[in-house]
Amino acid sequence: MPEKSIEINCPACGRETLLMRQPKYDGFKRVGETFSCSACGHEFASESEVPFKNGRKVGVFTDADRSKQVKVFDDDEKGKICRYCKNYIVNPFTQYCSHHKKEVEATDTCPAFTPKPAEPPKKVAL
Repeated sequence: MPEKSIEINCPACGRETLLMRQPKYDGFKRVGETFSCSACGHEFASESEVPFKNGRKVGVFTDADRSKQVKVFDDDEKGKICRYCKNYIVNPFTQYCSHHKKEVEATDTCPAFTPKPAEPPKKVAL
C-alpha cells in the first residue's frame, strides 16, 4: 500500500502545511474521512480536491557519489568463534574450552578452532 502524502499547498491561507485526515462517523460506524489544513482549518470536500505538494525529491547525490559496498566478512560470518567449535562445552554455570582447559565466552575467537561436526537429522518416533 503506498504511503499517503500529507504535505499540501493550502489555497485558503497560502502556506505550505500539513493535511489533517480525521475519521468521520455515523454513530459507531465509520463512514469516511475529513480533510483539512492543519494551519488554518480549511476543509476540503474530498481527497481529490486537496492540492498536494509536488512529490519531487531533491537529487543532491548520484550513484557515482556513493561509496563501494563494504564487505565486513570475507567468508563465513561465523568465523572461528568458540560457540561453533567442537571443543566448546556449555553448562548452566560456565562456558568451557576442552582444548585449552579454560573458561571462555561464546564470542571468543581461537586459532585452534575446529568446527563442530554436522548433526544427523533427528528421527521422530510415531
